[in-house]
Amino acid sequence: MKDLDMMNPKQAINSFNEWDPLEEVIVGVVDGATVPTWHVTLQATMPANQREFYLRNGGQPFPKEQVEAASKELETFVGILEAEGVRVRRPDRLEHARPFATPDWRSCGGMYAAMPRDALLVVGNEIIEAPMAWRSRYFEPVAYRSLLKEYFHRGAKWTAAPRPQLSDALYNYDYTEPLDGEPIEYVISEFEPTFDAADFIRCGRDIFAQRSHVTNRFGIEWLRRHLDEEYTIHELAFDDMHPMHIDATILPLAPGKLLANPERVKRVPAIFKSWDILWSPRPCLPDAHPLYMTSKWINMNVLSLDHERVIVEEGEETMIKALKAWGFKPIPCPFRNFNSFGGSFHCATLDVRRHGRFESYF
Repeated sequence: MKDLDMMNPKQAINSFNEWDPLEEVIVGVVDGATVPTWHVTLQATMPANQREFYLRNGGQPFPKEQVEAASKELETFVGILEAEGVRVRRPDRLEHARPFATPDWRSCGGMYAAMPRDALLVVGNEIIEAPMAWRSRYFEPVAYRSLLKEYFHRGAKWTAAPRPQLSDALYNYDYTEPLDGEPIEYVISEFEPTFDAADFIRCGRDIFAQRSHVTNRFGIEWLRRHLDEEYTIHELAFDDMHPMHIDATILPLAPGKLLANPERVKRVPAIFKSWDILWSPRPCLPDAHPLYMTSKWINMNVLSLDHERVIVEEGEETMIKALKAWGFKPIPCPFRNFNSFGGSFHCATLDVRRHGRFESYF
């Protein structure tokens, strides 16, 4: 055993799970958010009713009024976090509409720096840049480089997974959505390792991953070998024909308490047999509310500040009621406009430092 058990909780990076008392967090920014150019990867993951929006607006900024409304909610969220004693850090604000290219392909622009949970993975005292599968997100980690360099100089371990080529060999351009009962067909191949950090959930020594339309087995195996014997990575599969990011399917809120999606989790993984399964109530999000990059199940994408306090969207009344019944102390925050951009409180954050130790919960 290395010296992980002796981690100083006041060092630059220290986070082993999703629930220990939160001390420092990165909160994304939606400034400059740009509609990604249409690609087969979007076909496999984005709401079908938004396809025309992408085809018409790819490479252009998202509607100004929606960006401003989401940005206002982010500032309210930051205010709540700071009032609860959490130090908040923000990425650099960049121009995401600028085109870029590699020797293999071109992109009309990037997307945003709104979801640090997608681009970066914190494991213990290490922060890892994810090799994301969307071409529009190729340079997204650049927005966090100022923070990453600071954390490194303060003693953190900083790693970048192998930079993917994202050539045509990675993508299944013949992708078709499976019919009911058919096996899932993934839009990415095993050409090279790719993953979004949001396809991993941390529970101390055990990390749970899902193969998805952005995370392949090559990527999961790369992380498994990189972390070595100190951690066990469990690959899970759910009843989800559009898998992309695990934290709207399962999300541990505290030791022994797992929030689960009742539509996607038909069989609770055996490792959680001793845990309380908290079935997420159905979302309250109105049908008319625009969701460009997510389903309504974004309602369960909450953020634990400790074993009791949980930040939840203020309009999700059934979730607030359920959390109270489960013994939590929900903190409501408006976030509907931010939800439109594909995430909620867990997605919009990266917990850099939690007051806790390296433990096993199974």
